[in-house]
Amino acid sequence: MGSVNVNSGSVETLDRVDGDLNLAYGATVKAKDAKKIEVSGSVQYEGNCVFECSLYANSIRGKRGDLIVKGDLSIEKSIRIYEGILEVGGNLTAGDVEVDKKVSVEKDLSAGNVEVGGKIWVGGNTKADEIEVGGVFEAKGNVETEKLEAGGTARIEGATTVSKISVGGTFYGRGLVKADKINVGGTFESESEVIVEELHVGGTAKVAGGEVKGRVSVGGSFVSSKPLTFDWIDVGGKVELAGGCEGRKVDVGGTLRTEGNLKFEDIDVGGTVEIRGDAEGEAIDVGGKLSVEKNLTLTKKLDVGGTAEAGEVLKAESVSVGGSLQARRVDAKTSVDVGGRIETKEGTKATRVEIGRDGRIIGVVVAEEVLLGEKAEAEDVYAGSLVMEERSSARNVYAKRVHLERGCRIIGELQYTEELKREQEVTLAKEPVKAAHLPTPPI
Repeated sequence: MGSVNVNSGSVETLDRVDGDLNLAYGATVKAKDAKKIEVSGSVQYEGNCVFECSLYANSIRGKRGDLIVKGDLSIEKSIRIYEGILEVGGNLTAGDVEVDKKVSVEKDLSAGNVEVGGKIWVGGNTKADEIEVGGVFEAKGNVETEKLEAGGTARIEGATTVSKISVGGTFYGRGLVKADKINVGGTFESESEVIVEELHVGGTAKVAGGEVKGRVSVGGSFVSSKPLTFDWIDVGGKVELAGGCEGRKVDVGGTLRTEGNLKFEDIDVGGTVEIRGDAEGEAIDVGGKLSVEKNLTLTKKLDVGGTAEAGEVLKAESVSVGGSLQARRVDAKTSVDVGGRIETKEGTKATRVEIGRDGRIIGVVVAEEVLLGEKAEAEDVYAGSLVMEERSSARNVYAKRVHLERGCRIIGELQYTEELKREQEVTLAKEPVKAAHLPTPPI
């Protein structure tokens, strides 16, 4: 039997076609055994046509109409449908698929390149070389492809394994997401962990932990509800991380918040940082407020424009705070420079400690050099060299060299071993003592 023509609106029962199968508008084809039809050549149609069975063919060409295959559709080469949709009730297997409007597959989709102008819906698993859809891509099962591009939304219920994902609007994944590079214009959300090289999102991103080996770049907010390993988080607005996250760099324009411990190399945040656990890294630079619930340990610098708080011990190479600093204990290798207030229970220890004008130090200070700014207040000071600027005050002072400017007050005792300089109107509660040895500092 050669090529077969099916007239408009008619119903034809076929078994095998050795050649092409041509369908006119409204044609319906059934299989003799109620299962499948085999066509050695091409299936060509115009207008809406229906196969009440499975179809196996070399290729499909259709225009200005929808093709419905109620069983499986297996095409050796390619499918091309102009101004129409393709609906498959079973599995779809093909070389390349190009459909102007919509592709709907109830079970699995396996193809080479898939290009659809409107929407793709797959009820099972999807495997293709490349997928490109102008509007929406939805898959209930797993998706495996080299490239997934969607102009609007991509929603995948199963696991996603893609080299490159590019979505104009929203990406939603319920299963594991594995990719080299992800670009999403609006929102990215994964209910499972992600394992990706790079994640770039214009709006908001939510993940359930995993690993981002390269850069996380998000214009708005980024949330990881489970532990995440990362290289660089770069976010314009807000970052929220679960406890146990670990990475190299965090750069946030607004706020950073973690629900547990955080390990890092460098944090740079324009607004506020709240770490509900231990923080361990190299350096922190915060424009506003820093709050660490437990220990803060840095190998380099802490620089905070506003206030800094640590519930336990704060350790750093150097500490610079524009407003106030509070911790159980502060331990810096080089300097502690605070504009307003230092408050500790066990004390502050550094090579150099400086408090600004009208500032106050609550807790003992132990340092080689201590500078109290004009009208500043301190409690007990242990120092190699102490300079108290005009009208500043301290409780007890134990230092090798002491310089008291005009109007300073010592309300306790003053012991020194080398030199005492005092200007006019200095008030000392007790006569200063030049001692052979100073008391041992408490920290």
